[in-house]
Amino acid sequence: MLRREDCKLRAIHENDLAKLLEWRNSERIRSNMYTDHLISTEEHRAWFIRQANKETQTSLIFELDGKPLGVINLSEIDSYNNRCHWGFYIGETDTPKGCGLALGYLGLEYIFDNLQIRKLIGETFAFNQSSVAFHQKIGFSKEGYLSRHFLKNGVYEDIVLYALFRDDWLTSKDTLKTKCFGHEK
Repeated sequence: MLRREDCKLRAIHENDLAKLLEWRNSERIRSNMYTDHLISTEEHRAWFIRQANKETQTSLIFELDGKPLGVINLSEIDSYNNRCHWGFYIGETDTPKGCGLALGYLGLEYIFDNLQIRKLIGETFAFNQSSVAFHQKIGFSKEGYLSRHFLKNGVYEDIVLYALFRDDWLTSKDTLKTKCFGHEK
């Protein structure tokens, strides 16, 4: 089982860009994203500069024992309505069991406890059953279903909408922490 003290989220730095681009351009990641073309180095660098200068989005690296394994992206951060959207993935393929759950826990902790977000919104392709199951496992509720909503590979795909509210997080976070890290002293 992973230990909480070995896992962390941190800001993305310029020296992370090559690894992020490698992850993002992998077929495993691209096949489940809205933007699924191969991203050029120039396009990737422009994204990094844009997101670094926007208060409405941020991205964080998930590390285990100091090794980058994944990323969390927050977008449409709306301080008036106190909500935002998220996306995430484990970029590395050879990771210890439980890394995805730890990434999710740390992301929710950051979003709800640090940013004090009221409502977190997640979207996933209906065909991405691992993401559907993950959202449900960590406490999200299904809020909607957008039929034939997004053109991908010549087919209009369905999107599942999820939400998690801060009050639900506060009720369930200790249980999720135990699932991730066991009963730590």
